[in-house]
Amino acid sequence: MEPLVSHTGLVVPLDRDNVDTDAIMPKQFMKSIARTGFGPYLFDEWRYRDAGYYGKPADERVPQPDFVLNLPRYAGASVLLTRRNFGCGSSREHAPWALRQFGFRVLVAESFADIFFNNCCKNGILPVRLDAAAIEHLMDAVAATPGFQLCVDLSAQTVMAPEGERWSFEIAPALKTLLLEGLDETGATLEFADEIRAFEAAHLERSPWL
Repeated sequence: MEPLVSHTGLVVPLDRDNVDTDAIMPKQFMKSIARTGFGPYLFDEWRYRDAGYYGKPADERVPQPDFVLNLPRYAGASVLLTRRNFGCGSSREHAPWALRQFGFRVLVAESFADIFFNNCCKNGILPVRLDAAAIEHLMDAVAATPGFQLCVDLSAQTVMAPEGERWSFEIAPALKTLLLEGLDETGATLEFADEIRAFEAAHLERSPWL
């Protein structure tokens, strides 16, 4: 994965509570076990008027013109601003895969479902929790300011708005390290590959019948 130390990006507001993983990545697109190709189907049932399926050509889709991700002013957004309990529902890892493949590196919300939060960190997305007052302020700022961007510094654990307003956020040290170093849990384990091989060799020497 690509390391994430800090990120500055255009913000798109998804002004909803309790956005579940079936809305983020509807179940009909989960027939593939590949970890690629899910970005085009992010929020599919909200983004399109027609019924979608995995592999349906983009030129056959009928966009929902008033859905926020289809508005030209938010094209290329890489920071998603939303409200409470984002990522609730089932624990499908396809949801963060789709968000990352669509182009999001940072999610800012009042709260996240726990499993979804952890899955984001393991897939190169930084989920940032801010209090309700900060979220409300940012929602208003994004609506009033075309091209509104946020600078999110993971190393300092801060979010900064263009006018210099700054908020701090908390994240578990282990998850912070995964994001800073661009690792998932397997990659983090392989950092100790030499020690693992040495242990296995010594263990086999002590117990050759294994």
